[in-house]
Amino acid sequence: MLKQAFVERARTLGFDTVRVAKPDAIPLAPERLKAWLEAGHHGSMEWMAETAERRADPRTLWPEVRSVILLGLNYGPTDDPLAELAQKDRGYISVYARNRDYHDVIKGKLKEAAGFLASKASSDVKVFVDTAPVMEKPLAEAAGLGWQGKHTVVVSREFGDWLFLGAIFTTAELPADEPERDRCGSCRRCLDICPTNAFPAPYQLDARRCISYLTIEHKGHIPEELRPGIGNRIFGCDDCLAVCPWNKFAQAGREARLVQREDLAALPLKELAQLDDPAFRVRFAGTPVKRTGRDRFIRNVLIAIGNSGDAALADEALRLLDDAAPLVRAMAVWAIGRLLSSEAVARHAAERLEHEDDPDVREEWRRAMASSLEAVT
Repeated sequence: MLKQAFVERARTLGFDTVRVAKPDAIPLAPERLKAWLEAGHHGSMEWMAETAERRADPRTLWPEVRSVILLGLNYGPTDDPLAELAQKDRGYISVYARNRDYHDVIKGKLKEAAGFLASKASSDVKVFVDTAPVMEKPLAEAAGLGWQGKHTVVVSREFGDWLFLGAIFTTAELPADEPERDRCGSCRRCLDICPTNAFPAPYQLDARRCISYLTIEHKGHIPEELRPGIGNRIFGCDDCLAVCPWNKFAQAGREARLVQREDLAALPLKELAQLDDPAFRVRFAGTPVKRTGRDRFIRNVLIAIGNSGDAALADEALRLLDDAAPLVRAMAVWAIGRLLSSEAVARHAAERLEHEDDPDVREEWRRAMASSLEAVT
């Protein structure tokens, strides 16, 4: 049987779970996507709106598709990653980003699996990994790979919510699997743990308040009221994933290129703050972190420094007050406003405001001085 042969081949390539859906399996997706976009929950991710029509129906993306294969690759951590959040002088990087970029790893496997299918079925195939307008999560639910939890991430009975998803569209007719039902019950752990209240309701995510969006996708200044909740998370967030009870069935990932590198866990903020652009590129070469760019990354590091409560880290923020990037200077101001006395903040403001021409950085100085004065009155 073609489907069974393909599943066996996909598993030998490292995929942990494989299911099939029909292209018309997500009829409610277009309306739900429209509502999400109209609410502005996509933030500055304009590409979500621009590709909405193609995203809502696989047949719009490729009219010839007859079957959609969803494949999951487990990347479960060996230990509880949230323990690192207590180390305030160190930066937290999301589990998925602690090794090779998963796009590169999975796409190679998908191409090999798709080539096997094409040769066996004499069919056309297309592969997708997160970067194309494909709604992998609703399709994965429809295919029975798992269900979309209240945190909107796919949850599997076998692997919890530590799964990378890939999709193969094919002109081959394959038997579809039964959809998975929602098994979240009354549990709210993923909703209640969110430090920035990014879930306006169960099964709804407002990206504008999500730490993963803010530290990775968002290019500008992070809203001041959300910065304290970010804590020491400098690239992504795993809180809602890590507390899911279904992870008790999860296993550590077995793909060597996705196993956590120890040098990407609990990174000293002092060292990270000293990275210039060439050093940043070398330090995070081949990892998802690199795509944020040095300036956004240092913005995140400075927010973590400001949240650390460690006055010894103020020297790093002071040095970055003269950084070439306004994005960095602004967060350096915010950090010293959190760590230094009102007198020290006022002194540094007097030294730099005269020469500061960026309005956002000037506004950070104004707020820092006002906050410092409020703290002593």
